[in-house]
Amino acid sequence: MRMSRPRVLPLADHELTDEQRELLSAGRTGELNIFRTLVRYPELYRSWMRFGNHVLAKSSLDPRARELVILRIGHLCDSGYEFHQHTAIGKRVGVSDQEIDRVRLGPSAPGWSDFDRALLTAVDELHRDSCISDASWEALSTQYDTRQLLDLIFAVGQYTLVSMALNSLGVQIEKA
Repeated sequence: MRMSRPRVLPLADHELTDEQRELLSAGRTGELNIFRTLVRYPELYRSWMRFGNHVLAKSSLDPRARELVILRIGHLCDSGYEFHQHTAIGKRVGVSDQEIDRVRLGPSAPGWSDFDRALLTAVDELHRDSCISDASWEALSTQYDTRQLLDLIFAVGQYTLVSMALNSLGVQIEKA
């Protein structure tokens, strides 16, 4: 975690307006500090959640690949909160503990398939250069169609944005 305490506190139950309470009532979101912090701005929260829901739940990427992408960009952005949350999600969709450890080492770490290596390389390129190289695009195109390539780009963008917000706001990992 970059910060030992939040700059903006998550809202406690007694602080929530009816609108905020309704926004948090969907799924498990009301339990997590990220949502209890960002719901302070309901209009932004509503728009962001719609897009985030596509990236997380409606993406054309298979869940394992999506989580490798999110874990890698969370690591590259030094977002402890993001990496922590998506470690649990990744495990639920079949990402192994060894792969989670290897994500930190990056695409050159031994043990990745050629396609996983290309996927993680694309994440690194987007983070570093804001562009996927021709070589990575060609490697990914052996298995991905245009929709999947777009979902990859937008997943990296979404979780870069989320990592920036988490890091800047000092959102803390929930106490167990």
